[in-house]
Amino acid sequence: MVKLADTEKVTVNLNVVDLGKIDLLVEQGFFSNRTDFIKSAIRNQLSEHAEEVNKLTTDKVLGALYYSRKDLEEVVAKGKVLDIKVIGMLAFADDVDEDLVRKSIRSLKVLGVLRASKEVRKALDRIK
Repeated sequence: MVKLADTEKVTVNLNVVDLGKIDLLVEQGFFSNRTDFIKSAIRNQLSEHAEEVNKLTTDKVLGALYYSRKDLEEVVAKGKVLDIKVIGMLAFADDVDEDLVRKSIRSLKVLGVLRASKEVRKALDRIK
């Protein structure tokens, strides 16, 4: 089973002046810490561009999508293939193998996080 995390760690490099300004706002009580400031800035930008994001995501899954071996075997049994577009996270069960991926997935676009075995990742790299 793949563990679905609530958050992902992101590293951001800032110049010393911007970092100092953030620390000043934290010191003055506007934010509880640097992370709180950065999360707030990200939420504000996403909110400001929400209309554009909504227009661009109409044909994509927003959130987390999980495929088990059984899910993909059912796709193959029906004679279908998947065109997967995800904004968020796509995860595959540990028992999904390269052959099943090739048979069940035609195209793939993941903006966010992909959780899969090394074998499945290799197969997906050939699909993209």
